[in-house]
Amino acid sequence: MANKTVSALTTGAAEPALAPHPRMSAEERRRQLLEIAIDLFSQHGFSGTTTREIALAAGVTEAIIFRHFATKQDLYSAILEHGYPAASEEWLAGLQVLMDRDDDEGLFRLIIAHILEIHRTEPRFERLMLHASLEGHELAVMHRNQIMASIGVRFRQYIERRQRAGVLRECDPRTIIFAVVGMAEAFGMHKYMYQVSEPLQSDEEISRDFASILVHGARRSGITRSGITKC
Repeated sequence: MANKTVSALTTGAAEPALAPHPRMSAEERRRQLLEIAIDLFSQHGFSGTTTREIALAAGVTEAIIFRHFATKQDLYSAILEHGYPAASEEWLAGLQVLMDRDDDEGLFRLIIAHILEIHRTEPRFERLMLHASLEGHELAVMHRNQIMASIGVRFRQYIERRQRAGVLRECDPRTIIFAVVGMAEAFGMHKYMYQVSEPLQSDEEISRDFASILVHGARRSGITRSGITKC
Protein backbone atom coordinates (compact mmCIF):
# COMPACT_ATOMS: atom_id res chain seq x y z
CA MET A 1 0.00 0.00 0.00
CA ALA A 2 1.08 3.61 -0.34
CA ASN A 3 2.97 5.18 2.57
CA LYS A 4 -0.16 6.86 3.84
CA THR A 5 -1.70 3.43 4.39
CA VAL A 6 0.94 2.35 6.89
CA SER A 7 -0.66 0.99 10.01
CA ALA A 8 -0.87 3.11 13.10
CA LEU A 9 0.66 0.12 14.83
CA THR A 10 3.94 0.75 13.04
CA THR A 11 3.88 4.52 13.52
CA GLY A 12 2.94 4.48 17.16
CA ALA A 13 -0.12 6.67 16.57
CA ALA A 14 -3.19 5.94 18.64
CA GLU A 15 -6.18 4.39 16.91
CA PRO A 16 -9.46 6.30 17.18
CA ALA A 17 -12.19 4.82 19.32
CA LEU A 18 -14.35 2.44 17.33
CA ALA A 19 -18.05 1.88 17.73
CA PRO A 20 -18.99 -1.55 19.07
CA HIS A 21 -19.64 -4.04 16.27
CA PRO A 22 -21.15 -7.51 16.26
CA ARG A 23 -18.74 -10.40 16.50
CA MET A 24 -18.25 -12.21 13.21
CA SER A 25 -16.68 -15.48 12.27
CA ALA A 26 -13.31 -15.25 10.52
CA GLU A 27 -14.94 -16.02 7.17
CA GLU A 28 -17.68 -13.44 7.67
CA ARG A 29 -15.14 -10.79 8.65
CA ARG A 30 -12.96 -11.58 5.66
CA ARG A 31 -15.93 -11.34 3.32
CA GLN A 32 -17.01 -8.04 4.91
CA LEU A 33 -13.53 -6.54 4.48
CA LEU A 34 -13.43 -7.60 0.84
CA GLU A 35 -16.86 -6.10 0.13
CA ILE A 36 -15.87 -2.81 1.75
CA ALA A 37 -12.51 -2.74 -0.03
CA ILE A 38 -14.17 -3.32 -3.41
CA ASP A 39 -16.76 -0.62 -2.66
CA LEU A 40 -14.17 1.98 -1.69
CA PHE A 41 -11.69 1.13 -4.45
CA SER A 42 -14.45 1.24 -7.07
CA GLN A 43 -15.65 4.64 -5.81
CA HIS A 44 -12.37 6.40 -5.03
CA GLY A 45 -9.67 4.41 -6.78
CA PHE A 46 -6.58 2.90 -5.20
CA SER A 47 -4.63 6.09 -4.64
CA GLY A 48 -7.70 7.60 -2.96
CA THR A 49 -8.34 4.73 -0.54
CA THR A 50 -6.27 3.67 2.47
CA THR A 51 -6.37 0.57 4.60
CA ARG A 52 -7.23 2.85 7.49
CA GLU A 53 -10.39 3.95 5.68
CA ILE A 54 -11.30 0.34 4.94
CA ALA A 55 -10.84 -0.52 8.60
CA LEU A 56 -12.94 2.43 9.80
CA ALA A 57 -15.75 1.53 7.40
CA ALA A 58 -15.70 -2.02 8.77
CA GLY A 59 -15.56 -0.84 12.40
CA VAL A 60 -12.26 -2.59 13.08
CA THR A 61 -8.59 -1.69 13.42
CA GLU A 62 -6.05 -1.98 10.62
CA ALA A 63 -4.51 -4.85 12.54
CA ILE A 64 -7.63 -6.89 11.75
CA ILE A 65 -7.12 -6.28 8.03
CA PHE A 66 -3.51 -7.44 8.25
CA ARG A 67 -4.63 -10.49 10.19
CA HIS A 68 -6.75 -11.58 7.22
CA PHE A 69 -4.48 -10.27 4.45
CA ALA A 70 -0.83 -10.32 5.46
CA THR A 71 0.35 -8.47 2.34
CA LYS A 72 -1.19 -6.18 -0.23
CA GLN A 73 -0.82 -8.96 -2.82
CA ASP A 74 -2.94 -11.19 -0.59
CA LEU A 75 -5.65 -8.52 -0.50
CA TYR A 76 -5.56 -7.92 -4.27
CA SER A 77 -5.64 -11.65 -5.05
CA ALA A 78 -8.61 -12.05 -2.72
CA ILE A 79 -10.40 -9.13 -4.42
CA LEU A 80 -10.03 -10.85 -7.80
CA GLU A 81 -11.27 -14.16 -6.43
CA HIS A 82 -14.17 -12.56 -4.56
CA GLY A 83 -15.21 -9.78 -6.93
CA TYR A 84 -14.68 -11.22 -10.39
CA PRO A 85 -17.14 -13.93 -11.48
CA ALA A 86 -14.89 -16.76 -12.51
CA ALA A 87 -15.60 -18.54 -15.77
CA SER A 88 -17.74 -21.54 -14.92
CA GLU A 89 -16.82 -25.03 -16.04
CA GLU A 90 -20.08 -25.12 -17.99
CA TRP A 91 -19.21 -21.91 -19.87
CA LEU A 92 -15.68 -23.08 -20.63
CA ALA A 93 -17.07 -26.40 -21.85
CA GLY A 94 -19.47 -24.51 -24.10
CA LEU A 95 -16.58 -22.56 -25.59
CA GLN A 96 -14.69 -25.75 -26.27
CA VAL A 97 -17.67 -27.29 -28.05
CA LEU A 98 -17.89 -24.26 -30.35
CA MET A 99 -14.14 -24.35 -30.99
CA ASP A 100 -14.30 -28.04 -31.86
CA ARG A 101 -17.12 -27.25 -34.32
CA ASP A 102 -15.14 -24.33 -35.83
CA ASP A 103 -18.18 -22.16 -35.10
CA ASP A 104 -16.56 -18.72 -35.24
CA GLU A 105 -19.80 -16.77 -34.96
CA GLY A 106 -21.14 -18.86 -32.10
CA LEU A 107 -17.84 -18.57 -30.25
CA PHE A 108 -17.67 -14.79 -30.64
CA ARG A 109 -21.28 -14.50 -29.53
CA LEU A 110 -20.74 -16.54 -26.37
CA ILE A 111 -17.65 -14.53 -25.38
CA ILE A 112 -19.43 -11.22 -25.99
CA ALA A 113 -22.44 -12.37 -24.00
CA HIS A 114 -20.18 -13.37 -21.08
CA ILE A 115 -18.47 -9.96 -21.02
CA LEU A 116 -21.83 -8.19 -21.02
CA GLU A 117 -23.06 -10.43 -18.22
CA ILE A 118 -20.12 -9.31 -16.07
CA HIS A 119 -20.88 -5.66 -16.82
CA ARG A 120 -24.53 -6.25 -15.93
CA THR A 121 -24.01 -8.24 -12.72
CA GLU A 122 -20.75 -6.73 -11.43
CA PRO A 123 -20.62 -3.04 -12.47
CA ARG A 124 -18.77 -2.29 -9.24
CA PHE A 125 -15.93 -4.61 -10.25
CA GLU A 126 -15.74 -3.03 -13.70
CA ARG A 127 -15.35 0.42 -12.11
CA LEU A 128 -12.65 -0.96 -9.83
CA MET A 129 -10.72 -2.38 -12.79
CA LEU A 130 -11.07 0.89 -14.68
CA HIS A 131 -9.46 2.68 -11.74
CA ALA A 132 -6.72 0.05 -11.65
CA SER A 133 -5.97 0.50 -15.35
CA LEU A 134 -5.98 4.30 -15.23
CA GLU A 135 -3.70 4.33 -12.19
CA GLY A 136 -1.33 1.70 -13.56
CA HIS A 137 -2.13 -0.42 -10.53
CA GLU A 138 -0.76 -3.95 -10.28
CA LEU A 139 -4.29 -5.33 -9.89
CA ALA A 140 -4.90 -4.60 -13.57
CA VAL A 141 -1.93 -6.77 -14.53
CA MET A 142 -3.07 -9.52 -12.16
CA HIS A 143 -6.52 -9.44 -13.76
CA ARG A 144 -5.12 -9.69 -17.30
CA ASN A 145 -3.00 -12.66 -16.25
CA GLN A 146 -6.08 -14.27 -14.71
CA ILE A 147 -8.02 -13.92 -17.98
CA MET A 148 -5.11 -15.26 -20.04
CA ALA A 149 -4.87 -18.30 -17.79
CA SER A 150 -8.58 -19.09 -18.04
CA ILE A 151 -9.44 -18.42 -21.70
CA GLY A 152 -7.03 -15.98 -23.36
CA VAL A 153 -4.39 -18.47 -24.51
CA ARG A 154 -6.99 -20.94 -25.74
CA PHE A 155 -8.85 -18.23 -27.69
CA ARG A 156 -5.66 -17.03 -29.36
CA GLN A 157 -4.70 -20.56 -30.36
CA TYR A 158 -8.14 -21.00 -31.89
CA ILE A 159 -7.78 -17.79 -33.94
CA GLU A 160 -4.35 -18.88 -35.16
CA ARG A 161 -5.69 -22.28 -36.19
CA ARG A 162 -8.57 -20.72 -38.13
CA GLN A 163 -6.14 -18.34 -39.81
CA ARG A 164 -3.95 -21.23 -40.92
CA ALA A 165 -7.07 -22.87 -42.35
CA GLY A 166 -7.60 -19.75 -44.46
CA VAL A 167 -10.95 -18.93 -42.85
CA LEU A 168 -10.09 -15.87 -40.78
CA ARG A 169 -8.28 -12.80 -42.02
CA GLU A 170 -4.49 -12.85 -41.88
CA CYS A 171 -3.41 -10.39 -39.20
CA ASP A 172 -2.05 -10.46 -35.71
CA PRO A 173 -4.53 -12.78 -33.93
CA ARG A 174 -4.69 -10.29 -31.08
CA THR A 175 -6.33 -7.82 -33.47
CA ILE A 176 -9.32 -10.14 -33.87
CA ILE A 177 -9.41 -10.75 -30.12
CA PHE A 178 -9.40 -7.00 -29.46
CA ALA A 179 -12.26 -6.59 -31.93
CA VAL A 180 -14.35 -9.22 -30.14
CA VAL A 181 -13.60 -7.97 -26.64
CA GLY A 182 -13.60 -4.28 -27.57
CA MET A 183 -17.13 -4.32 -28.98
CA ALA A 184 -18.47 -5.97 -25.84
CA GLU A 185 -16.53 -3.75 -23.43
CA ALA A 186 -17.57 -0.54 -25.18
CA PHE A 187 -21.25 -1.49 -25.16
CA GLY A 188 -21.08 -2.76 -21.57
CA MET A 189 -19.55 0.51 -20.35
CA HIS A 190 -22.03 2.55 -22.41
CA LYS A 191 -25.00 0.71 -20.95
CA TYR A 192 -24.01 -0.17 -17.39
CA MET A 193 -21.24 2.19 -16.32
CA TYR A 194 -22.45 5.33 -18.07
CA GLN A 195 -26.06 4.18 -17.61
CA VAL A 196 -27.32 5.53 -20.91
CA SER A 197 -31.09 5.70 -20.63
CA GLU A 198 -31.80 4.29 -24.09
CA PRO A 199 -29.46 1.37 -24.83
CA LEU A 200 -29.32 0.29 -28.43
CA GLN A 201 -30.47 -3.30 -27.95
CA SER A 202 -30.76 -6.01 -25.36
CA ASP A 203 -27.58 -7.84 -24.40
CA GLU A 204 -28.77 -10.93 -26.26
CA GLU A 205 -29.49 -8.97 -29.43
CA ILE A 206 -26.24 -7.03 -29.33
CA SER A 207 -24.23 -10.23 -28.76
CA ARG A 208 -25.85 -11.78 -31.82
CA ASP A 209 -25.36 -8.72 -34.04
CA PHE A 210 -21.80 -7.99 -32.94
CA ALA A 211 -20.81 -11.60 -33.66
CA SER A 212 -22.47 -11.44 -37.07
CA ILE A 213 -20.72 -8.17 -37.95
CA LEU A 214 -17.36 -9.58 -36.88
CA VAL A 215 -17.75 -12.69 -39.03
CA HIS A 216 -19.62 -11.30 -42.03
CA GLY A 217 -18.84 -7.58 -41.98
CA ALA A 218 -21.22 -4.65 -41.71
CA ARG A 219 -22.18 -4.63 -45.38
CA ARG A 220 -24.79 -6.94 -46.85
CA SER A 221 -23.50 -9.28 -49.51
CA GLY A 222 -23.89 -7.92 -53.03
CA ILE A 223 -24.31 -4.30 -51.89
CA THR A 224 -22.17 -1.76 -53.76
CA ARG A 225 -20.34 1.17 -52.20
CA SER A 226 -23.29 3.47 -52.84
CA GLY A 227 -25.84 0.99 -51.59
CA ILE A 228 -25.44 1.54 -47.85
CA THR A 229 -27.93 -0.39 -45.76
CA LYS A 230 -28.86 -0.48 -42.10
CA CYS A 231 -28.21 -3.45 -39.81
